[in-house]
Formats: sequence, structure tokens, C-alpha cells
Amino acid sequence: MNLDLEQLKKDHKTSYFANEYERLLSEEEKVNEMVSLDGSLKDLAEEEIQNIKFQKEAIERQIEEMIKSEKEDEEFPNEIVLEVRAGAGGDEASLFAWELAHMYERFAEHNRWAWKILNESTSSAGGYKEASFEVRGKDVYKLLRYETGVHRVQRIPATEKNGRIHTSTASVAILPIRKKVKFEINPADLEIEYSRSGGAGGQNVNKVETAVRLIHKPTGIDVRCTTERSQLANREQAMVVLQSKIQLMEEEKEASKYSADRKNQIGTADRSEKIRTYNFPQDRVTDHRIRQNWSNIPGIMEGNINKIIEALSSGTVGEAEEEE
Repeated sequence: MNLDLEQLKKDHKTSYFANEYERLLSEEEKVNEMVSLDGSLKDLAEEEIQNIKFQKEAIERQIEEMIKSEKEDEEFPNEIVLEVRAGAGGDEASLFAWELAHMYERFAEHNRWAWKILNESTSSAGGYKEASFEVRGKDVYKLLRYETGVHRVQRIPATEKNGRIHTSTASVAILPIRKKVKFEINPADLEIEYSRSGGAGGQNVNKVETAVRLIHKPTGIDVRCTTERSQLANREQAMVVLQSKIQLMEEEKEASKYSADRKNQIGTADRSEKIRTYNFPQDRVTDHRIRQNWSNIPGIMEGNINKIIEALSSGTVGEAEEEE
């Protein structure tokens, strides 16, 4: 294993191992030099050289494991922003968006993940026009990465007098928060708005403009964060989410280049793609990418989505089922 010791020294996680490896190389060099000066010490030196070799190999394995773990953390970070947004269907769509958020929150509780509201905009019916949440925990992105897309609900709304089934939609976006940012946002490209954070929170919320909205002018992407106590904290949180959104947009562009292969893949991160239907009258949830159905919608909406998540992790995309 060829180690870049100077590079490894710069990382606090590997600096100790790099220094130890360098010390062993120095010892090895001294032993070889000693043998070259006095051949009678060769047998004794061989034992020492073998001992140094074992120590070097142990360090190499440890460094290799750390690098592998770091790469996995980068690919599947343990922190995401989960967004829900009401689509077609008015109040019914906003109520469905709230139910989806509740479903994921309950799933997070089952997995002992941390769940935190970043921003929420409610409708007159009490549902979500849009909302975003920070979710932290082991394997959170690995498990939820395929949830991005349009979710469709078919049911009879409580306000429907004639018993007709309505179809409404809500979109979900899973934004991985990566430790290493691939790009820097130019401050000149940002438009920043400050406002009061509505809702509960006491006098500070009502009197001080702590809510922050960031608008990335080149892409038109905007992010709003309202739940932190200070303007600075909301701005920092909004910047993290904005970077994730722009990165996801770039990944979507990259995925579209290989659109011919999409039928063999899951999770192209396309938020306009209809991925799942929740048919309440028939008690059936259908994922159109893998053509699988599940029953017990009440349980599913309470976060019991393990079977769906497992199927997506092991499945492959087929032609989406159409369901009228």
C-alpha cells in the first residue's frame, strides 16, 4: 500500500498513524544500515525487521479502513434535509404533504434518528404547503435516498359530499448534507431576505427578524429557515440546505445524461417523477419503479415503511405502473 504520509498528516484522523508509520520507516532504515556495517548482526536484525513489518501492515490496515469509512460517509452521509411540498389537489394535497412528513418523522423515531423542523408553511386546512426538516442518524441517507419524487394519494376527502375519489399529489426531496462541498457559492450570487418567524416562540419571534430566506440568483433556488433563535444561525442553516439543493440539481443533470438506462435504475433524484401511489379505498400502496404493492396504509402512514425501503434497496426499476 503506497501511503501519502504528508497528506495523511494533514487529516487529524490519520495524522497519528502517519507519524507512527514514518517512525517505523526510520527504524527500519537504521536497522538496515546497522546490518550493512556489521554483517554478524543480520540474524538479530531480521527479527527486528519482521517485527517492524507487522507493525507497518497493521497501520496500513487501519488507515485503509478509515479511508474506506470516510468514503462511505461521503457517499451516504448521516445527515439529510427532507422536504415535502403540496402539489395538485389544493387543501387535500397539503393534508397529504403533512401526512407524508408525519410518516417520515415516525420512521425516524423507529430508527432513533434526530428530527428537527427547519421551516414550515401551513395551509388553512392545517396541512403543509411546504416544509423542510433536518434528519440526523445512522444510515439516514442510505435508507431514504429513494424517496425523492412525486407521491400520489387516491381517496375520498372528508369534505367530499358525493363520495367521489380524489387524486392529489405531494413531492418529496431528500437532500444529503455532505461534509465536503464540491463547489463554493459566490456571495454576489445571493439575495438575502430577513423577516419575522411566525408561530409559537415567544416575544423574540414576534419582535426580531430572525427568519432568513436565501435566493441563489443564477439558479433561482431559494431556501427559508425560521426555527433557529438567531438570524446568524438561520442563515448558516439555510446556506447548508442551499448548497445541498444546488448539488442535487447538478446530480439530476448528470443523471439525465444517462436517461436511456433509467429503466434499469432506482433513484435518479428526479423530483418530477411519480414514484408511488397511496390508494386508500383499496388499502394499497404501489411503488411504480419496482412494481410492488403493500397493504395496511394506516400502518404505513405511521412510519412502518421498512418493507418498502428494503424492497427499494434491493430492487431494480421497471416500467412504471399506470393506475387510473
